Amino acid sequence: MKNLIQNIILVITLTIIILCSYALVQDKINSLNPSEIYLFLKNQLQTNHSKNDNQSTDLSDNPNTYKAVWLSYLEFNAYQNSVSENNEEAFRDFFQRVLNRCKKIGLNHIIVHVRPFGDALYESEYYPWAACISGKQGKSPGYDPLKIMVEMAHKEGIKIEAWINPFRISSGSSISELSDDNQAKLWSTSPETERNILTYENALYYNPASEQVRELICNGVQEIVNNYNVDGIHMDDYFYPTFTKETYTHVFDAVEYEKAKEEKRIADNTTIEDWRRENINTLVSEIYKTVKTIDKNVTFGISPAGNLANLRSNLEYYVDIDTWIKKEGYVDYIMPQIYWGFTNSQAPFDKTLDQWVKLTANSDVRLYIGLQLYRMGTTDKEQTDYEELQSTDLITKELKQLQKETKVTGYCFFSYQYLDVDCKKYQFDSNEFSEPRKKILKQITEDLMKK
Repeated sequence: MKNLIQNIILVITLTIIILCSYALVQDKINSLNPSEIYLFLKNQLQTNHSKNDNQSTDLSDNPNTYKAVWLSYLEFNAYQNSVSENNEEAFRDFFQRVLNRCKKIGLNHIIVHVRPFGDALYESEYYPWAACISGKQGKSPGYDPLKIMVEMAHKEGIKIEAWINPFRISSGSSISELSDDNQAKLWSTSPETERNILTYENALYYNPASEQVRELICNGVQEIVNNYNVDGIHMDDYFYPTFTKETYTHVFDAVEYEKAKEEKRIADNTTIEDWRRENINTLVSEIYKTVKTIDKNVTFGISPAGNLANLRSNLEYYVDIDTWIKKEGYVDYIMPQIYWGFTNSQAPFDKTLDQWVKLTANSDVRLYIGLQLYRMGTTDKEQTDYEELQSTDLITKELKQLQKETKVTGYCFFSYQYLDVDCKKYQFDSNEFSEPRKKILKQITEDLMKK
């Protein structure tokens, strides 16, 4: 009798749920014609399927996982320093090697450095040819690297993003060493535009406070999205340089800050740090708008430094990460560089990851994680996570940690050459590593290929 009553209650409950669901759907589709009803039901099925996919926490098996590697200007330098003749055929051989290894490891995205130092690895109206691809800034390599990389990556089923450094002009302070067609050099010759270029600690930067600079950067993004079938535009953590407590209020673009206050373009109580954050916000939102105006399917993502305390510091970066995550119109994804082990004293991997997961929990911004291949096997014993960095299991352990977080839907390795330490053909920096360090990196790569 008891079981009968329980079954009756269960049937009644299920009937109520079905009737309520039917009423909701009926109300939704009541005003739709037959074709619209079909589309509605199809979208509901796709939405449910997508939700089920998102519930998967196995990053290795989930085909929707973003699995990427950075291909930096250092790798392009190694390529052009290694070949006897730098031509399209040689470049295709190089990039095919990169793609083959990416596929073996199971990567589905590659982020290629196309604007490393105010120059370009593509035919540009605004930037000179990059020295890392031709050996000399302003000199054409005789082919279009970005065009070739887009074509080849897509042929292999790998998505490709164009990685730009917006403000960095040179790691030296000599304007004369820039190519004659470099916009920084052209601006430096006129008193009206010379403040578009700033020097700090023996390096040259475009001025983040300059509207002309922001226009130049956005024009460069526009031509990439217009002329190349890239899947995304990507920036890393090169924004403002790092200042000191003694200097940050009166160096770099402090002149523009004081002028803005004098001209009442900003409130008197606006601090220089908040003003600098707003300069970066303005650029980021303008790039986002530039990309989406041309093609909404092209993503725009940023890989900031992984330590949130540093990002929120008043002395460096001036990244308003909270605004980017909470408000629309800034980024599609964030990829913090969590480049430390679990035992790092300042930013342990699990605790740092947890901070980012909580920060992005209620945001539509996707969360990917940058991982530190380049630190594996380090010889710097002063690192607090030194012992972990000698372990071939650390990367696997970090990937398993990412799998526990449903918010995390991808990762990226820095950088390609550390996945190819057996390479003899190209003069990667990793070729010079000690055998024990190479052994660690080779084992990590082999483990990734097994996944």
